[in-house]
Amino acid sequence: MKLEEVKKIAQAHGIKVAKMKKADLIRSIQRAEGNNDCYNSGSADTCGQEECLWRDDCR
Repeated sequence: MKLEEVKKIAQAHGIKVAKMKKADLIRSIQRAEGNNDCYNSGSADTCGQEECLWRDDCR
């Protein structure tokens, strides 16, 4: 997913995007949604979140 799309999702969750990097934005979105903030942590194959919006980017 492109950064601009991630920024729109973040803004919809009330997250101030300012100068945040893509990975930091995604983890903030995950926390705002009540999910584990595991994006890009190397656990994509074991996280158990098969329906995660970020799964393809995370791998």
